[in-house]
Amino acid sequence: MAEALNSKKIDIEYKQLKRTQRGVIIDKIDAYIKVVGLSWFAPILRILNGDNAKTEGKMIWQGLGIPALSIIIFLALWGWSAPQVNTSLGTIPGPAQVAAQFGNLIDDHYAQRAKAEAFYERQTTRNEEKLATDPRAKIKWRRYTGKDTYIDQIWTSLKTVFAGFVLATIIAIPIGILSGLSKTMNAAINPLVQIFKPVSPLAWLPIVTMVVSALYVSDNPFFEKAFVTSAITVTLCSLWPTLVNTSVGVASIDKDLLNVGRVLKLTTWVKIRKLIIPSALPFMFTGMRMSLSVGWMVLIAAEMLAQNPGLGKFVWDEFQNGSSNSLAKIMVAVLTIGIIGFLLDRLMMALEAVFTKKIG
Repeated sequence: MAEALNSKKIDIEYKQLKRTQRGVIIDKIDAYIKVVGLSWFAPILRILNGDNAKTEGKMIWQGLGIPALSIIIFLALWGWSAPQVNTSLGTIPGPAQVAAQFGNLIDDHYAQRAKAEAFYERQTTRNEEKLATDPRAKIKWRRYTGKDTYIDQIWTSLKTVFAGFVLATIIAIPIGILSGLSKTMNAAINPLVQIFKPVSPLAWLPIVTMVVSALYVSDNPFFEKAFVTSAITVTLCSLWPTLVNTSVGVASIDKDLLNVGRVLKLTTWVKIRKLIIPSALPFMFTGMRMSLSVGWMVLIAAEMLAQNPGLGKFVWDEFQNGSSNSLAKIMVAVLTIGIIGFLLDRLMMALEAVFTKKIG
């Protein structure tokens, strides 16, 4: 009898230990995924692990249920109100029509990829036959010149915005650090920031276009002029939040910390790398999140105005097209732009969590 009780007690303690171990793993998972908006996932795992279902259920409702309900209500209102609004292109498309056009755009992408593969296969076969007949024959490799698909234009916009964002960050962070460390430098830079920060991309774009056209001259350019123009426009409009936040973050560092650097006789570079950047990092990431968001909005406007490849051009082309499906395709683009903007912000949140040691 005693042996049976001891065995049962050991079994209970073992199960409790395993449950505790799983709880630790779940907490680690939660630390990683909550920074990207998946705070509802860990409560599901905790319920499966035997935790209080009522408490965890409230967390799931807050993190998943309410957002899902708001989206359902939005879609219902959209579907109800859309047919009642008439435009020059017909009634406003509802969720079903927009989803159908998104499917058509995806199908068109795969159809274009199939055409490209067939083109390269024919070209390869033709060149092989030519070389078999005459090994000295000169062969030519031509690129497929079919139209850019919707997915291609998304990829183009993403490459452009990241290029502009990276360039803006490289410029803004050093200037922001100098501005935060030196009151003289801050006094010199602040007027320029206040003057240029409000300037619209629509004002920058013609200037950038003319400068790039005059200076970026090459018979075989590494980057297309349209890409360079859009990326520089993004840079000029998006560097200010990072610059300002970096300056504020550096200026707000505890003076005692800087005094420690003086006592230890640290070089300027070591002091910046070991003391200033780690302390100001949260401010920097806040600025970079804002800069990336601004850059994404600026890019769409720049592509639309300059007719550079990307989502902005896609929207403008569909507006000019004026077909019965154009409005639905424009709404697909609007939703895509919004979702990508949301994902970019979550990406920056995750990077901030990693670099500022909020997780792990």
